[in-house]
Amino acid sequence: MGILYIVGTPIGNLGDMTYRAVETLKSVDFICAEDTRVSAKLLNYFEIKKPLVSYHEHNAGAVGEQIAQRILSGETAAVVTDAGMPCISDPGELLVKRCAELGVEVKVVPGPTAAMSAIAISGLSTQNFSFRGFLSVNKKQRQAHLAAIRECPDTLIFYEAPHKLNSTLADLLDFLGDRRIAICRELTKIHEEVRRTTLSEAVEFYSANKPKGEFVLIIEGAQAEQSENMDSIEVALDQVAALAEKGMRPADACREIAKVSPFSKGELYTAYLEGKDNA
Repeated sequence: MGILYIVGTPIGNLGDMTYRAVETLKSVDFICAEDTRVSAKLLNYFEIKKPLVSYHEHNAGAVGEQIAQRILSGETAAVVTDAGMPCISDPGELLVKRCAELGVEVKVVPGPTAAMSAIAISGLSTQNFSFRGFLSVNKKQRQAHLAAIRECPDTLIFYEAPHKLNSTLADLLDFLGDRRIAICRELTKIHEEVRRTTLSEAVEFYSANKPKGEFVLIIEGAQAEQSENMDSIEVALDQVAALAEKGMRPADACREIAKVSPFSKGELYTAYLEGKDNA
């Protein structure tokens, strides 16, 4: 039986490639890559000549099974992503899960991670943090996600693409309030930038300046005076009302808030309707 190696690669600066990562990629039988064209450039730079297998979110099921079976038969493989550590907001996690189910040995070769690099230079608290990846493009799911984390005291980490940054910043301001934020752009690249500001100022800035590059957003957690006890049905109903004001059906809003509070959907919906009647 072979081994699957999770290999971290640079998030921008090729000088961040580790010696062990290069040696591992040279030693395996084949390399699983999110975008073979992107990975080919990296491999060529380090003179690594190994077969590439295209493995991404759209073919992860079928191709992942083929990869796992090849490893079971004795081949060794590495999985890489376009930049940074594989398996973090990345389909590589499905391959690792399948290998674990089959008893395949999985080893990690650590490398740069955009989320950890960004929070380290954010200037915000690093004592407790919550990595949230990419917010859903589905409006209902996005609103439910933001409502659920509104009271979270941990520093929040999000990834975002430039074409969605403006809408994401606006939604964050609406649901979380005007908090401090560090907007980290193009980390380790030529145009690396860290903008430490507030959500309201960020909305204003990027409304006037077109976002360019890949972003990591580091947002301060709910402060003590903001963080209320979700055991209170009044607080839970405030969350329901916030979702309803954004256009979500009240029944759906009650169902989403029921997931993060001790109250059932029925209890919340009944209380919500009573409140509307008494308003």
